Amino acid sequence: MSATHILVVDDEPDIRGLVQEILEDEGYVVAIAENGETARHALRERRPDLILLDIWMPDIDGITLLKEWAEEDELPCPVIMMSGHGTVETAVEATRLGAYDFLEKPLSMAKLLLTVERALEADKLQQENIGLKRRTPQVHEPVGRSAAMQRLREQVKRIAQHDTWVLIMGEAGSGRETFARYLHSQSARRDRPFVDLSVSALNGDNAARELFGTEDGEHTHYGSLEKAAGGTLLLDEVADMELDAQLKLLGALDSGSFLRVGGNEPVRIDVRIVAVTQRNLEDEVRAGRFREDLFYHLNVVPLSIPSLQEHAEDVPDLLNFYLDYFSTHEKLAYRKFSVGAQNFLRNYGWPGNVRELKNLVQRVLILGTGDEIGLKEVEVALGAQPPLPTQVLEGLVSFDQPLRDAREQFEKAYLDYQLEKHVGNVSKMAKEAGMERTHLYRKLRSLGIEIKERR
Repeated sequence: MSATHILVVDDEPDIRGLVQEILEDEGYVVAIAENGETARHALRERRPDLILLDIWMPDIDGITLLKEWAEEDELPCPVIMMSGHGTVETAVEATRLGAYDFLEKPLSMAKLLLTVERALEADKLQQENIGLKRRTPQVHEPVGRSAAMQRLREQVKRIAQHDTWVLIMGEAGSGRETFARYLHSQSARRDRPFVDLSVSALNGDNAARELFGTEDGEHTHYGSLEKAAGGTLLLDEVADMELDAQLKLLGALDSGSFLRVGGNEPVRIDVRIVAVTQRNLEDEVRAGRFREDLFYHLNVVPLSIPSLQEHAEDVPDLLNFYLDYFSTHEKLAYRKFSVGAQNFLRNYGWPGNVRELKNLVQRVLILGTGDEIGLKEVEVALGAQPPLPTQVLEGLVSFDQPLRDAREQFEKAYLDYQLEKHVGNVSKMAKEAGMERTHLYRKLRSLGIEIKERR
């Protein structure tokens, strides 16, 4: 993983050397340029994380360079201006063009280091905000107490300690991107970028531009491989990538570097690649739609995410997580699911997996009223028919056992439901069950159901 890369542009050798030495002592990787033309070349060679730019230089002044770089959609990274002959007008112009700050010479090294640290932190926050606007969720530990989810979380933590590439397989909406982001957050690359690239849009020349970037005279556009430098690149639905784009990516992975479109200087690759797919890539290879050699590059560590139906016991935890999430992040009024609604959702098929559950929670919070989300409201929101009685029973009772055992299993499930519904109030429970309280107490004891735990 690469450290933070800083470009120092100054025509005075003593200042360049001193700043370089101090920054390297702080753990930064530092490149230097003695004039504007050298700075242009350095920027084409590698995108820095921050630039320290002198204003007065013999060939091209810093303001001209700043204007040049600002002609793109945005500056390539935070820029801190330096000058021993600055004026208020110059500082205002630099700020208008997007410079983060303006430092006067002679430089205070303490102030320089503090400004660099703040500029990098501000840029990191800005990138996170951009990500949120693009629907990027907050990184959180995947929810669920089932054995399957516990096993997956531990597996991801182990994988994160090694800088290997990962292939994540699973149905759409099952939480593949959540696990990819969780993997990144647990790795040594956590403080570097996480770039999400949808490869279905990559075709022809567009593939090379999006992956590798472009050079056009003095202007440089950085592709996804470079934007993710030192971090993680997520290739979303990698099976949709066209064969030509697969070949371009494979060439870069084999050589460990690439050329930008229109460029002639190789750029070194330093990313962890996480590929995500809902299709079986081995089947795609056999069908000739996916390159076998690229498959072996990506399939270093496979990770299979189960459908929600395969760990339905996590549905209540997921419901509670998203209730909290939307009430906190979208300021929606908090509501809770009734016991009946929760039982229905445990037995629901979830064809859209966790994404469908998340959308359901958001929908009922936006459209519903009242403190409780009932069964009817859930059925309307899903557009689903209630399960048949036999379907409900199959979720509670095994039919492959003697009748006496099946009856006992059903009674335990029924009384568990009533206890939870009435929060351990035996009087209300007895009335709804149509049982005399003394008989109900005996039945609860015989089934090993503790009342105190439910109160």
